Amino acid sequence: MAPPIRSLPPLKKRKTNHPSTSTASQIQALEAEITTAVTQNTSLNPLADLLGLALKTTDAHDVSKAIYALYRVFVILITDGKLDAAGADEQAKIVRTWLWGRLDSYTEFLQGLLRDEEKMLRVSAIQILFSLLKHLSTALTRSAPSSTPHPQFHVSFFKKIVYGLLVCPPSPRGRATGAADLAENAGILDADVRDTFIDTWFSVHDDIRWFFLREAVPILASNPSPNASANLLSILERLTTFPTTTAELNAWWVAELGAKPPKVKGSKSMDDAQVDADEDETSDKEDAHDDWRKFFDEEDAATATPKTVAASARLHKMTVHQSLHALPSHRAVFTRAWLALLPRLSTTALSLRALTVMHRGVLPHLTRPVLVMDWVSASVDHGGTVGLLALNALFELMKGYNLDYPSFYTRLYAFLDRDVLHAKHRARFFRLAEVFLSSTHLPATILASFVKRLARLSLTAPPAAVVMVVPFVYNVLKRHPALMVMIHRVEVDSEVKDPFRAADANPLTTCAIDSSLWELHAQETHYHSAVSTLAKIFGEAFTKPGYAMEDFLDHGYGTLLDTEFIRGRRIKKEPALGMDMRTDLFSAKGGVGEEGGGDVVNELWAFS
Repeated sequence: MAPPIRSLPPLKKRKTNHPSTSTASQIQALEAEITTAVTQNTSLNPLADLLGLALKTTDAHDVSKAIYALYRVFVILITDGKLDAAGADEQAKIVRTWLWGRLDSYTEFLQGLLRDEEKMLRVSAIQILFSLLKHLSTALTRSAPSSTPHPQFHVSFFKKIVYGLLVCPPSPRGRATGAADLAENAGILDADVRDTFIDTWFSVHDDIRWFFLREAVPILASNPSPNASANLLSILERLTTFPTTTAELNAWWVAELGAKPPKVKGSKSMDDAQVDADEDETSDKEDAHDDWRKFFDEEDAATATPKTVAASARLHKMTVHQSLHALPSHRAVFTRAWLALLPRLSTTALSLRALTVMHRGVLPHLTRPVLVMDWVSASVDHGGTVGLLALNALFELMKGYNLDYPSFYTRLYAFLDRDVLHAKHRARFFRLAEVFLSSTHLPATILASFVKRLARLSLTAPPAAVVMVVPFVYNVLKRHPALMVMIHRVEVDSEVKDPFRAADANPLTTCAIDSSLWELHAQETHYHSAVSTLAKIFGEAFTKPGYAMEDFLDHGYGTLLDTEFIRGRRIKKEPALGMDMRTDLFSAKGGVGEEGGGDVVNELWAFS
């Protein structure tokens, strides 16, 4: 019979057994002492010494040695069953409680190291945390009672990892940076930690992604800091491997979860099951108030009787293991994470980042994409760059998910102001507008308003924007021959005013169809040769194919100048000037406003 384990350290503070040795030697000696204690079932008090040494060490290399030594020690303890809850007497329970306290302190220390100034410690901390998660989950499955034979995932430990990634508590070692940097970056997840998490676990392992999406929501709700929302967005916006079929659910960090679960009762297959359950026995009680399944339950209220609703709040009951192997479950937690995140994007920059990936990385994977309709509509009403990018998501909801938004083209028309041709995202606007106006079923009145407004704005636009407007209008006229009257209308009486109502916000009532595109005719005399040459296309027969807009969307002042320099064009027509050229301005013969007035440069730089 093995001797009893001496568990808790005495109340009196013990002295370190290695007062004169270096920190690295102390770490090595304490690790060996603890390993021997586990093997011989003796006192584990040196674990507290090793943890205390790690917490008070300041040198990065010594901290690295200490956290890896603690990791190896805890792996031995987990594998040996010292942290198991089943089959233990009263004294073993006291030891287990003490060990869990040391593990919690160690985990909290690793959480802080995720924000350390040393990249080595940051990356090591997240690697150790996920390795411990695997060992703890395996041990939990091994010690599970026979009544719950399905594989286990150590949810409580994983919540601490998610908390460290989203809230980012400060490092216990501090950061060797200024106060301004601390205030600016406090609570922001470091890029190397984020990329390591995404590339190694979040984008690869289906169980890590599922649990992260589920646990991020309550943590986000309990931490209203905008940094937590920014950290979650920085992770979700980089997710490019979300599964689209059940066959893609094949990578598991906790290997035991990869086993095929039993079939859901009352359903033919996993794909046919309505996913309304995700909690097992260990976490159902503590999360009963935050049940994501109730949010996604749908039942026909007209046909359901009160008795049916009361008797069955959920259509199916699934364990965590079954949910991990069901694609609808992954879509449900993904949807809930985004719905919790979007209202908390408090800044324009965060909203722009979310809208950038909304149409291709979010909407296709939501259980019901119309759930984000209110947020997208509010973003469109916000206007500016945010509204411009929100138009794409709104159009996808209309086209692919039957969203009814009657005022879409009125909102799109409102974005056509002088700022849109000077904005950073003008190329994106033209890409979207080409899609929005491509339908041949649109009324000619609406299309006439768009091309007329663009033509009017081109009068004050930079050359790089005009070379976008001209091919865009040409393509619209090619697709809609009813608008050709706008370039063939010639007014005999020069006193006739343009009937176009530029101040009217409704594209159906601007009378643009009764006007003409005289603004584009004026561009034929533009000072820039590229613009004037391009504008002459409207004076030729419309027999040429439509322009490829991508050839014009990336132009700027730099590209236009490069084109002139590379081609080496000769100036055939002198540019127009507002004054006569003086040949004697900087000579001794002339002066400012008189002939032969002396040195002009010296006079200009003479200060009284």
